[in-house]
Amino acid sequence: MSKATYPLKLPPSIKKAAQRLAKEDGVSLNQWIAVAEKVGVVETAAEFFKKRAGKTTESGLMKFLRGAPKANPEPDDATR
Repeated sequence: MSKATYPLKLPPSIKKAAQRLAKEDGVSLNQWIAVAEKVGVVETAAEFFKKRAGKTTESGLMKFLRGAPKANPEPDDATR
């Protein structure tokens, strides 16, 4: 795994709060920040898709998919 470093300047109050939360979770501040960032991205994406889906239903999705052209996957689309 590649390690990269980057300076992160935080106001002292935010840094203390982050250190406290990292300690409560039993991880380093660096680990906590990395994971917190990832969680934020995933939760933001989940909210985006939830809003984007709106009032769609499974039957509506299936109706849409049945209208898709019948075609074999491209060679680059193969699963590994």
